[in-house]
Amino acid sequence: MLLAIDTSAGTSVALVDPASGRALAERTTDDSRRHAEVIGPFLAEVLAEAGATRAQVSGVVAGMGPGPFTGLRVGIAAARTFAAARGIPFLPLVSHDAVAADQPQAGPFVVLTDARRREVYWSAYDADRVRVAGPGLAKPADLDEAIRASRPEAAAWERVTAVAIPAWRLGALAADRLASGAPFADDTPLYLRDPDVTMPGAPKRVVR
Repeated sequence: MLLAIDTSAGTSVALVDPASGRALAERTTDDSRRHAEVIGPFLAEVLAEAGATRAQVSGVVAGMGPGPFTGLRVGIAAARTFAAARGIPFLPLVSHDAVAADQPQAGPFVVLTDARRREVYWSAYDADRVRVAGPGLAKPADLDEAIRASRPEAAAWERVTAVAIPAWRLGALAADRLASGAPFADDTPLYLRDPDVTMPGAPKRVVR
């Protein structure tokens, strides 16, 4: 089975049957501040609910963002650690792709998630839910212009706002790619901006 983890918005953890693409167990919260607190319990709970052991996990799927540095790194670190400890594949995917795949209606549409600092992350998807532009980062007032610069017609597409990424969809997408041999995303977190930290400057001289 596949373990899927995403902390690019809220926190979502799921166990997925790769043969059917169905969720065996899932835990999700929209809380975008408590990733580190809930990721461990969520991992234990989905394994217990599915009646599975860590040894039965054959791959770990990680949402690579876009997402804020503080939250996104928690899920990626957890996924990498689990995969390394078990000696199984680490399977990276763009988080927005799961939101697109989870929509009941066909595209085209633009997926939006909160980037904090009064900004949003966006990705544009065509009628087949294939990403054709993004991920990108913009202030709401500049969103149309940012989308238009990458895909002019997408600026008029419907907007879909997600507060959490469905991890089970990431797992289902990974199962499809494993079966078809399609490539996974780059193993690089999509922060799209510098972390919310600054390096300390040189110490000030004390004049006596």
